[in-house]
Amino acid sequence: MSVPKAVFSGRPATFAASSAVGGSAPAKTAGPPPAGGPAGGGPRRRRRRLLQSLEGWGFVGPALVIVLGLSIFPAVWAFFLSLQKWDGFSDPKFLGAGNYREMLADGELGGAVLHTVVYTVLFVPSSVLLGLFLAVALNRRIRFIGLYRTAIFVPFVASAAATGILTTYLFSPQFGLFNNILRVLNMPQQGWLEDPGQAMIVITIMSLWGQAAFTTVIYLAALQDVPGDLLEAARIDGASSWQTFWRVVFPQLAPVTVFVAIWQTIQAIQLFDLVYTTTRGGPLNATETIVYFLWQAAFKNLQFGYGSAVAYGLFGATLLITIGVVLYSRRTKMEAF
Repeated sequence: MSVPKAVFSGRPATFAASSAVGGSAPAKTAGPPPAGGPAGGGPRRRRRRLLQSLEGWGFVGPALVIVLGLSIFPAVWAFFLSLQKWDGFSDPKFLGAGNYREMLADGELGGAVLHTVVYTVLFVPSSVLLGLFLAVALNRRIRFIGLYRTAIFVPFVASAAATGILTTYLFSPQFGLFNNILRVLNMPQQGWLEDPGQAMIVITIMSLWGQAAFTTVIYLAALQDVPGDLLEAARIDGASSWQTFWRVVFPQLAPVTVFVAIWQTIQAIQLFDLVYTTTRGGPLNATETIVYFLWQAAFKNLQFGYGSAVAYGLFGATLLITIGVVLYSRRTKMEAF
């Protein structure tokens, strides 16, 4: 008696029997539906998701309200003030675009814009290059490297008042440290903060002392993210350290350079604290920047409408500069590829 081959085939008997008679395998019976109902969840699951969303918004809601209240509401109110003439006490007078037209003919504001542009041209490239140089110098495995990195970052967290006091102590024409050194060396002393031609340069130097740490930290983090395989391949191909940096490392830092340039440009346009704590816009308005002019107009001369118009003009200029730098960087990147 022969034994059916299906016994040794490892297949279920029903499947073998059905195959033997030329039929098809029985259809797989569906199991019981999942407890949550069909795909997408039932009412209970939707209710649970809703409760989780409400719980999350409950945590972030108060902070969100505070942030929006301290940013959007003042911005909207300042825009309406820029269309009016108001001293804070009397009834406001609607001027429409009158404040903006007055800005175009204001010679003092034009001087403040020129001083801000000069400071930006001096500060931004210097801060980017100095930050890159310090980052490369600190991207080494040497003793006490953590101490060096901390020391570089200390000026960044110093207050504007402390920086202003230090600036006065170093560059005062009467008792400043640098003039004392020049006196010992029998060299002509300088006016520094009291010289209209030197005051903005001094402020730029002290700004670099305080702000270069930011670019250093950003570049240092970017340098540590450069793939080691690229550096090793460059060394194997015989590239020198200089060629490796400019041909391999620096192109990897392009997005960071764009970010740092935009950030430092915004900081330069908004310069106020160092001017306020040192020169108060002098001598002869040589260091009067846009924000310092805005502060004087709004809070010293009580021209809140005109000051708000200047603030919105500054916002527009900052926005255009940021868009221009981003578009230029994208265009340069596309041309490179």
